[in-house]
Amino acid sequence: MNLLALLNLTDLFGSLTDRSKRLIGEIALPRELARNETLFFEGEKGEAVYLLASGEIQLSKTNGSGDKTVIIKSVKAGEVFAEVVLFEEDRFPVTAIAVRKSLVYLFPKREFLTLLEIADFRNEFILMLLRRQRYLTERMRSLVTMDAADKLFHYLRQHYGPQERIAPGITKKLLAAAIDVTPETLSRILLKLRNEGTLAWDRGTITIQKGFWINYDKGKI
Repeated sequence: MNLLALLNLTDLFGSLTDRSKRLIGEIALPRELARNETLFFEGEKGEAVYLLASGEIQLSKTNGSGDKTVIIKSVKAGEVFAEVVLFEEDRFPVTAIAVRKSLVYLFPKREFLTLLEIADFRNEFILMLLRRQRYLTERMRSLVTMDAADKLFHYLRQHYGPQERIAPGITKKLLAAAIDVTPETLSRILLKLRNEGTLAWDRGTITIQKGFWINYDKGKI
């Protein structure tokens, strides 16, 4: 897949015109990562935005006391990440590690900000950000009203897709933190879902009832 086609798949750049995407492509730099290689560390000065072309990147963050690491997100191919360094923060708020061999494109912050000096590109990009902000606001409102089971399935759907077998690669304790519930609450949810035959977590693998995601995506669950 070429870079322009990959940009078309992204939430951040996909709605831009082909001309704007070509400008973005001109500043892109490819970088290959080996399995378990760190792309950047939490607190490190943020000099670029990244797009994952292939493989998988895991984003994690330490708690306030620095004695626990929480998995924030598993980045999949076609996703942009670390865009926060463009406008909001000078340093990366998370650590990014390649779960397996991966290819990323980096867009240097300095060059990207230079693109924003082009009036047409700037206006188009700002309009896209406003639309994206409205969408995210609506999503946050819906997440607030979710119960613990809804949060669990939303997390699994967002990070791993509609798979019937998932190897999350994190402990139940870390997953509980990621969906903002206590470990005890997550344990109760998992027991209830197992008894219903909806979901089972055994030896690091989650098995989900056949056909579950079809109804989930249709809003019937």
